[in-house]
Amino acid sequence: MMSSSPKAVILAGGMGTRLRPYTYFVPKPMLPLGDKPLLEHLIMWLKENGVRDVVLSVSYLHKMIESHFRDGSEWGVRISYVRSKKPLGISGQLLNAKPGIRSSFYLLYGDSVFDFDLRDMLKHHKESKAIVTMGLMKYSQKLPYGLIELDKKGDVVVWSEKPEVGGLINVGCYVAEPKLFEYIPRGQMYGFDNVVRGIIKTGGKVSTYVIEGKEFLDIGDEKSYRKADELFLEKMGKVL
Repeated sequence: MMSSSPKAVILAGGMGTRLRPYTYFVPKPMLPLGDKPLLEHLIMWLKENGVRDVVLSVSYLHKMIESHFRDGSEWGVRISYVRSKKPLGISGQLLNAKPGIRSSFYLLYGDSVFDFDLRDMLKHHKESKAIVTMGLMKYSQKLPYGLIELDKKGDVVVWSEKPEVGGLINVGCYVAEPKLFEYIPRGQMYGFDNVVRGIIKTGGKVSTYVIEGKEFLDIGDEKSYRKADELFLEKMGKVL
């Protein structure tokens, strides 16, 4: 089941501590979202975008993920697994997938759901000739408090009552080149933000792709999980 589309590496090994007690017995990517696990939504979205080859980087409660998806044939994709014996952070999980990556690949966190044209992001990445392209979205939030700005003497110069602040946020979806692995040290906890800083520091190119007019669901804690599940149930027209 080979395809000209890049492989997708999904990082699905985290312990999901902010979602306890749900994640004591179920890994975060397998939490139900509407009618199916979160990770299944992500894999089906990848398939819709032409991806047929998926690598799942697993660790915590990995048998539950592996027994559900097996080789992926039920979903019309090919799934392989790489396992970490201990938590290694995002970069450590990713490094385990290195042997199977030979060309440009998608990298996604296993706790988000997306809805945009991934192939357009790939096209942008290729044209930019970057080592990694980060998916970004505009985000803003109204603060519940007023902000006070002071001058050097400590006197008030501006009082902004409950202002709206925002900017571009990283959504955990990337297109990358195998050269990325050169920036990840082996066998230690290492954040992906450090990898990106390392690329920039050595003169490597980090590009961005701003996803316009779309929303992504990030299942970070109980509040965001409940919100995401409600949105999916609403889409499905179901009432519990």
